[in-house]
Amino acid sequence: MANYVLRRLLLMVPTLFGVLLVNFVIVQFAPGGPIERVIAQSVGLGADVSARTSGTASQSMETNSATSGSTSRYRGAQGINAAQLAELEKQFGFDKPAHVRFAKMLGDYLRFDFGNSYYKNTPVIDLIARKLPVSLSLGLWTLLLVYLVSIPLGIRKAVRDGSRFDVWSSGVIIVGYAVPSFLFAVFLIVFLAGGSYWQIFPLRGLVSDNWQELDWGARIADYFWHIALPVVSMAIGGFASLTMLTKNAFMDEIHKLYVMTARAKGLTENRILYGHVFRNAMLIVIATFPATFVTLLFTASLLIEIIFSLDGLGLLGFEAILTRDYPVVFGSLFIFTLLGLLLNLLADLAYTIVDPRIDFERRSA
Repeated sequence: MANYVLRRLLLMVPTLFGVLLVNFVIVQFAPGGPIERVIAQSVGLGADVSARTSGTASQSMETNSATSGSTSRYRGAQGINAAQLAELEKQFGFDKPAHVRFAKMLGDYLRFDFGNSYYKNTPVIDLIARKLPVSLSLGLWTLLLVYLVSIPLGIRKAVRDGSRFDVWSSGVIIVGYAVPSFLFAVFLIVFLAGGSYWQIFPLRGLVSDNWQELDWGARIADYFWHIALPVVSMAIGGFASLTMLTKNAFMDEIHKLYVMTARAKGLTENRILYGHVFRNAMLIVIATFPATFVTLLFTASLLIEIIFSLDGLGLLGFEAILTRDYPVVFGSLFIFTLLGLLLNLLADLAYTIVDPRIDFERRSA
C-alpha cells in the first residue's frame, strides 16, 4: 500500500502541471487583464476598481496628451505614455515572454509561493489561509449532514422498495434536488432570518461580533447558530443523488446470490444487511465522496457565501476572476486541484478499510 500511495502522490505532479498549463494558455487569450483595468480606471471608465488597485499602478497611469495618437496592444491605451505602459508591464510581470512567466510560476509553486495579489497587496497564501477555514467549515458540515441523512434514508428505501414510504420520500428529495440551493437560501432568509417573517437566525457572518467575549459553550452555540441556514441551503440539493445512489447500491446487492445463501442459513435480516450487504454496497458511495466534497466546497458554496456574506475561498476565487487578479486565480486553482487529488487518494484508501479484500498495490503491479 505504501508503494501505491507513493505512486499516486508522484502522479499528482504531472496532473497539477497539466491543469496549470491549460489554464495559463487560456488566460493568455482571454480578453481584458490587470493592465486594461488600470487603464480604464485612469481614464474614468473603471472607477469601481480604484479601491482594489495598488497605489503604484494608480500613480503610474497619468495620461500624456503628446502620445494621444499612439497605438497599443492594450484596449483603451491611446494617450498613455509608452514608458508608463512598460512600467506597468514590469509591475504585473508581463514584460517577460509567456513561457518564462510560466516556468517562474511553476518554480514558485513548488515552494508554495503564490506571489502577491495585484489589488489587495497581500500574499496570496495569506489570503487563502484566511478564507479556507470558512469554506472548509461549510463544506465539512454540509457533507456530514448529507451523509448522515442520505445513507440511512437510502437503506430504508431499499428495504421498503415500492412502499408508500419509498414513493413519498422520493417525491420529497426530488423536489429538493430541483430547487437551486441559492433559491432555497433566499427562502430561508425570507422566513427565518428577518426577511419578512421570523428573526430566528442571523443573516451575516460566521460568528457574532462579540464571539471572542463568550465562553466556550456559548461560542459553539453561536457558531452553529450562524452556519445553520447556509449548511441547510447547501445540503438540500445533495440529498437526492446520494440517497438514490445508496438505495440502488443496496438494491443491487440484496438480489445477489450470497444474500440468498445467507438467508438460507437462517441469518437475520439485520445481520445480512449490515454484516454483509453494507460493506459491499458502500463502496460506490465512498467513491463519490471526493466529487461530492469538492462540489460542495467550490461550487455550491459560491452563491451561498455571497448570499450570507461569508468571506470564504469560493467568493475569493470568484472576485479574483472578475478583477483578473491572476496570482489569486492560479493560487486558488492550485489549491483546489491539489485538494481534489488528495481527496481522491483518501477515497481509495477508504476502499481498503471498508473492504480489506481490495488491494490497489497488487492490482496496479
